[in-house]
Amino acid sequence: MRMPTTHRRFRHRALLWAVAASLALTATSGAPAGADTPAPGLSQTLDQILGDTRLNGAQVGVVVSDAETGQTLYQRNGDGRLVPASSTKLLTSTAAMALLGPDYRFSTDVLADGSRHGSVFQGDVYLRGTGDPTMLAEDYDRLAATVAAAGIRRFTGRLVADDTRFDSSRLGASWAADDESAYYSSQISPLTVAPDTDYDAGTVLLSVAPGSAPGEAAAVKVTPSNDYVRIDNRATTVAAGGSRAITVDRMHGSNTIVVSGKIPVGSTPATSWTSVWEPTGYAAAVFADALAAHGVKVTRGTVLGKSVPQGATTLASHPSMPLKDLLTPFLKLSNNNHAEVLVKTIGYEVKGSGTWSAGLSAIADHLRTLGLDPAGLRQMDGSGLSRMDVVSTEQFTGLLVAVRHQPWFQEWYDALPIACASDRMTGGTLRSRMCGTAAAGNLHGKTGSLTGVSGLSGYVTDADGRKLVFSFVSNNYVASSVKSIEDAVGAALAGYSVKGAQQPQGTARSDRPTTDAPTARDEQSGRTDLECSWTKPASC
Repeated sequence: MRMPTTHRRFRHRALLWAVAASLALTATSGAPAGADTPAPGLSQTLDQILGDTRLNGAQVGVVVSDAETGQTLYQRNGDGRLVPASSTKLLTSTAAMALLGPDYRFSTDVLADGSRHGSVFQGDVYLRGTGDPTMLAEDYDRLAATVAAAGIRRFTGRLVADDTRFDSSRLGASWAADDESAYYSSQISPLTVAPDTDYDAGTVLLSVAPGSAPGEAAAVKVTPSNDYVRIDNRATTVAAGGSRAITVDRMHGSNTIVVSGKIPVGSTPATSWTSVWEPTGYAAAVFADALAAHGVKVTRGTVLGKSVPQGATTLASHPSMPLKDLLTPFLKLSNNNHAEVLVKTIGYEVKGSGTWSAGLSAIADHLRTLGLDPAGLRQMDGSGLSRMDVVSTEQFTGLLVAVRHQPWFQEWYDALPIACASDRMTGGTLRSRMCGTAAAGNLHGKTGSLTGVSGLSGYVTDADGRKLVFSFVSNNYVASSVKSIEDAVGAALAGYSVKGAQQPQGTARSDRPTTDAPTARDEQSGRTDLECSWTKPASC
């Protein structure tokens, strides 16, 4: 369970949840005839849902297909290219499974270059990263413990952080400048640290607790403990029952994190996940602290960005979890850093270059093997943070149909968020959606959210037991949220019967009041429709 969350300016958000009510479906009998023929009854139902006034003036693409045959059962602007937000992760994750393989592992290694004389190693010690976004402080501690257990007590040279597996480009194309210190926009490096088992690589977790009396400074705890970031604590304690407003901000090019605002006596701590500037240095600092804690001294300090020389001796290694397991935090929580690490890793392994351009080129090549035309879309990053990404719902459903025949499909499918599955690492970004409908526990899908962008694409089994694929992406709406419209579509598909059987109970309405659900809202900026997992509420 998460503690109440506070983010920096443009990061403090509240989540509004509601359960959509019932809508009787009007499915008529008779099987669909011919390719791309609308399914009887389904078209009327979906047209009614998509007639919601919140979509007036917006660009909307919807495609529903039979998962076995690929036959299109419904489409509206299916070939229109739209900004997909995190639905982009469908492209990235499937390519990673195909090109890297379900058992692919990253490795973080400690090596030394020089000669050993008893407990002294004359030369440099190297920390080499290959991209593992799940490295925790305790993993670096185990690496340091292994070095100490080998009897080494001092390196006469430097600690060298080798992050040369990837290029030095840390942020993706057209990522928003005001997102820079947000943890969902953390910098990409093959050598990094995550503060907890959500594996938000390149971030620190701040906990801000009240003092014992009004007027006292708030207490700020940083996880993992490190000297790489500096806390400028301006937050104060106010009387119990007073207003609570904590702001956490890190400025461009700096690792000074300013904590300001007020927190009442006796209130639970506020939390913030905040990205660091230059994650390679962050990882090196955490590892240097671990070496010191185990009695191992490095004489000449730390250097970043140098590669391990040929012939260096391996002292310790830490393998990551396999990719098939990494998919769970990646897709369930819509982790952006994981997506970008996978793109650069694909580039390194397939094209010999750990860059976005190489990785995206390899993904495009893979799409061709599935019968998709990458010339009809534009992918600029792995996560969908870039508004330069454009993909049609027709292409998403084509992908969803094609990957069902891959040997790794079941593992990937299980990693998708599941509607109304309450466990956070099962339901993910859909854990509180479509509850009480036929889609609950049935629909597996990938969400996508940016301000004015929303999407849901995936799989659902209808009332006849037929597996459907669907993709719904909307752009440029001005309502606070259109999530309940997506939920109504998902519930309608789950309740649809070509035989004419209706399931009026537990289907979803789209005619919601303005307290729509679920919407992540930044209370300070008014920004809405961010991925619910990115706001880090306990309920997501």
